[in-house]
Amino acid sequence: MPVTYRLAKDFNVAANIIRAQVAPNQIGKLVVELSGDIDQLDAAIEWMRSLHITVSQSVAEIAINQDICVDCGLCTGVCPTEALTLDPETYRLSFTRSRCIVCEQCIPTCPVEAISINL
Repeated sequence: MPVTYRLAKDFNVAANIIRAQVAPNQIGKLVVELSGDIDQLDAAIEWMRSLHITVSQSVAEIAINQDICVDCGLCTGVCPTEALTLDPETYRLSFTRSRCIVCEQCIPTCPVEAISINL
């Protein structure tokens, strides 16, 4: 079933795939950022649930322990929204929470485990 196509065509909802673990005839996991009219988003989520697709909305936040962080910048290379950046003057890690979509790609990238998720 082409879920993202149906979201766009039937509900006028844009689906930005952040991470996908999907294989034919198996249960998979898709981290998707949805955008569109709130009523259309609600209808699209209901449609997915009617197909027995488990939908969970993220209420988690990324947390960075500044005491542990060594400002290496590895996390900036995997951040799809540029919520994590290095300041060009100080070379210190900067985190813009409003840009973060909690895709969690930065967590396994951090060599000193300074990045975690708060539920």
